[in-house]
Amino acid sequence: MKRRAQASDEPLKKRKAVHSSQSESLSDVEDHKPSFSRPSNSQNAEGNDASSEASSKFSMYNRVSQKLMAKMGFREGEGLGKFGQGRKEIVETSTQRGRRGLGLTLKGFQGDLNVDWQDEPEPSALESVTWFPESSPEIPDADELKDWMTVGQVFYLLSLVHMGLRCKQCFINISLTNKPLHLIIGYDKDLTNCIEKKCNLNIGISFECLITGVSGEGGIDGDGDIMRPENITAFRNFVLDSTEGRGLHFLMADGGFSVEGQENIQEILSKQLLLCQFLTAMSAVRPGGHFVCKTFDLFTPFSVGLIYLLYLCFERVSLFKPVTSRPANSERYVVCKSLKPGTDAVREYMFTINLKLNQFRHSDRDVTEVVPLDIIKGDTDFFQFMINSNESHCAVQIKALAKIHAYVRDTTLFEPRQADIRKECLKLWGIPDKARVTHPTSDPKAKFSELVKVIIFSSRPTALNSGNLDKLQHVLDYRCIVGGGEQLFLLGLGRSQIYTWDGKAPLRWKKLENFKLELPRDTLLSVEIVQELKGEGKAQRRINAVHVLDALVLNGTDVRDQHFNQRIQMAEKFVKAVSKPSRPDMNPIRVKEVYRLEEMEKIFVRLEMKVTKSSGGMPRLSYTGRDDRHFLPSGLYIIKTVNDPWTMAFSKSSKRKFFYNKQTKESTYALPPGSVAPFHACHQDRLFWAWEEGVRVHDSQTRVNPDKLSKDDVLSFIHHNPLQSIS
Repeated sequence: MKRRAQASDEPLKKRKAVHSSQSESLSDVEDHKPSFSRPSNSQNAEGNDASSEASSKFSMYNRVSQKLMAKMGFREGEGLGKFGQGRKEIVETSTQRGRRGLGLTLKGFQGDLNVDWQDEPEPSALESVTWFPESSPEIPDADELKDWMTVGQVFYLLSLVHMGLRCKQCFINISLTNKPLHLIIGYDKDLTNCIEKKCNLNIGISFECLITGVSGEGGIDGDGDIMRPENITAFRNFVLDSTEGRGLHFLMADGGFSVEGQENIQEILSKQLLLCQFLTAMSAVRPGGHFVCKTFDLFTPFSVGLIYLLYLCFERVSLFKPVTSRPANSERYVVCKSLKPGTDAVREYMFTINLKLNQFRHSDRDVTEVVPLDIIKGDTDFFQFMINSNESHCAVQIKALAKIHAYVRDTTLFEPRQADIRKECLKLWGIPDKARVTHPTSDPKAKFSELVKVIIFSSRPTALNSGNLDKLQHVLDYRCIVGGGEQLFLLGLGRSQIYTWDGKAPLRWKKLENFKLELPRDTLLSVEIVQELKGEGKAQRRINAVHVLDALVLNGTDVRDQHFNQRIQMAEKFVKAVSKPSRPDMNPIRVKEVYRLEEMEKIFVRLEMKVTKSSGGMPRLSYTGRDDRHFLPSGLYIIKTVNDPWTMAFSKSSKRKFFYNKQTKESTYALPPGSVAPFHACHQDRLFWAWEEGVRVHDSQTRVNPDKLSKDDVLSFIHHNPLQSIS
């Protein structure tokens, strides 16, 4: 036991010796470390002065806090850290507001502007629009317009421009990256050099316009450059082709490009873009249509002249800055109501101006005036309104800039009215004050039940044969549609969320796969998926298309109780609105052509024998539609559109069709409400004449089954039916 005790004492002595030696070796380092205690009275006078000066900064803290800091090694006037390398000053409380970075110091705001911005007008959601006086001059003809254009040196300016630019001089060389302000006005060179410098802009301006039934047009090369004359012509043709030659009811333009560093001459840099937007409107808007375009400063004779041309061509014109537009910027909107007829000469004149600007693009020449100043000044109503509009706009902008200047200098300023005016606007516009959320994905089965309420659809039509041909005795009650595939129900839940159901029990909706089509939500259609063909032989192209047979619900509008003809008309408008002919990657959607039963011969004229890729060189029966695309017909749907006991007949004496009630013997030329067959009646009572093997519907068909209905059988029944006319 003694040996063990002695052995255990030896390591302890060694450890004490090692610890003692380590303490001695570190003594020099300890002399240079900051002491974890308050400074002693033996410190030199310089240290005492520094400590006393620093202690005044920390006298606001209580003694407990000071003791805790001293215990952690803090000495007043010295930095934190093992070697005192940290900061010596406390971190002050930040007064930062908004999204400005901590410690940001903005240069250029030291001076005063001497502008009283506090008397700015009170903002309101209710806005009044001031219109130019109604235009009294007549629209000039081509001979008069050809003498209006003035060509001169680049960047010819009115004195009003210099006045407007001086309003912003206090912000030159200031570059604010605080996005809520959106005020970035800075130059690398002085203003004079910027104005005198010729800017060659190589910009592809994309001008998009929403058109009913049109998704947009990118120009002949797809570059979307609105300043290319050929693109404007292509867009005009595209619009006219898509609107049956009538043009647009409304067009809105918001073209622009970056002018960073040259914001004060944005009007000059974007003059051709402004012209081309006006020209496109004149090319695409129908008489009586409207046009809205975003503009900026309107000081130069060129810009004022363009406004004057619109003033001549539209019934009313306004320069309007809405409350939602930041008052510190130059943004304004020209609002044009009701295009006058007979403005082709002005449109062609604008087209000529654009050609001239493109010609001068790489020279020191420019179009400085599009309307002579003496003509503008001679129209005193227009001229005075333009001056008043520019002056009032500048006055508001000056106050807004001064307000931003004050808010940047004094970070304690706060604008409480912004939230109030937002709520006021939303209430006035009827927009809910909540964040937009993505619509939840609907269950197709639940949505179908919600739309139709009661499901009373039969899956298959009645086959037309020689035994039930007498169902067609009231010939005028029926319409015909050429079929090309299986009849389906198409349910649109928004965009590409589209489902199909074959009409058979049980109710099972399937996602429409491998099909590029978009439909608005709450849409229910009776359709066929048809493979359309174009051309013959090896060059033949195929594409799957949706052919609409009937409509039930169109974007939430229930049309089932409408007359069949009206449902088809509404479906055609709907299809025209959702079709995108400029998107060749999209699958087409079309409404079936509808024929009267008594005009069935028109259908057989459209039937041809054509060779398809899969026919092995043998011609097959094809039906050619309105756009020269054809498909292989499967038969003919025959739909009864008049509800019993009503029927339609033809009066030989008056040479008119009329409605006749078989029970009450009542007759009328007007459409009786009870005679309209709703969708479910048309769907349940429909007949289908299958053009299968042995059915002869084309003269070149040789395989004929005498037991099956042929074209001659049906036409003979229709033409010799004694009940289709009443004396």
